[in-house]
Amino acid sequence: MNAQLGELSPAPMPGPAPHGAVIRSQATLEWRLMMGNGEQILLTLIIPIVLLIGLGVTNFVSFEVATKAERLSLLVPGIVALAIMSSAFTSLAISTGFDRRGEAIKFLGTTPLSRTGLLAAKVIAVLGIQAIQLTAILAVGVALGWRPAGSAPIALVFVLLGTWAFASLGLALAGVLRAEATLAAANAIYLLLLMGGGVVIPGSKFPEPWSTVVAALPSGALANGLRESMTGVDLSAAPYAAAVLIVWGAIGSFAVHRWFRWTS
Repeated sequence: MNAQLGELSPAPMPGPAPHGAVIRSQATLEWRLMMGNGEQILLTLIIPIVLLIGLGVTNFVSFEVATKAERLSLLVPGIVALAIMSSAFTSLAISTGFDRRGEAIKFLGTTPLSRTGLLAAKVIAVLGIQAIQLTAILAVGVALGWRPAGSAPIALVFVLLGTWAFASLGLALAGVLRAEATLAAANAIYLLLLMGGGVVIPGSKFPEPWSTVVAALPSGALANGLRESMTGVDLSAAPYAAAVLIVWGAIGSFAVHRWFRWTS
């Protein structure tokens, strides 16, 4: 009887699980860890939405526009850019920095996941968080009176380019600094770009030569690209914005490949 059952039972499949399945499993774990962290939720979701509501219903920041609709057409894409920056750069850099300090990356690098697979899983988890961020931000924008326009596919391209640029820069930062230094640097850069990086206030509102500098920053390029693609009024600056993000993404990717250290 036992021999018959043995013959009918399927033979076990030897070898590790497919690499893609391992990465997806790790990405799910990374997403749960990020979503379970109160500080991460504050940074990636609550702050952008509070800024959107506060700046959308008050005149605390002058956008030099005549109507509320024009104000929201500038503000909503900028807040989307801020959300991408907070999740793909600041949050990712901090979490990766502390993973390095705890040697989680070093340990997982010895498993079938591999270190490269771990970094890929972190970026996939960021994309999952961004899906929640963008859904919430766009819903609040519509509730405030913003109306979608422009080209959704082009806007999606800028979301992906911005995520690549900021994620590569965040991983590069986390890969060379100690965890505490990464925490301080990532938050400092976030605040500087928030205030003067063309995210909330368009770079065109700054005097020269700073407006030119802002347009060449990843924050300014992402915000400009999203504003043009989400309004559809003028796409003349979109190719330059896309090129800037590609350059920053290439620089960050090279830095990760060249200098990322797996332990602190």
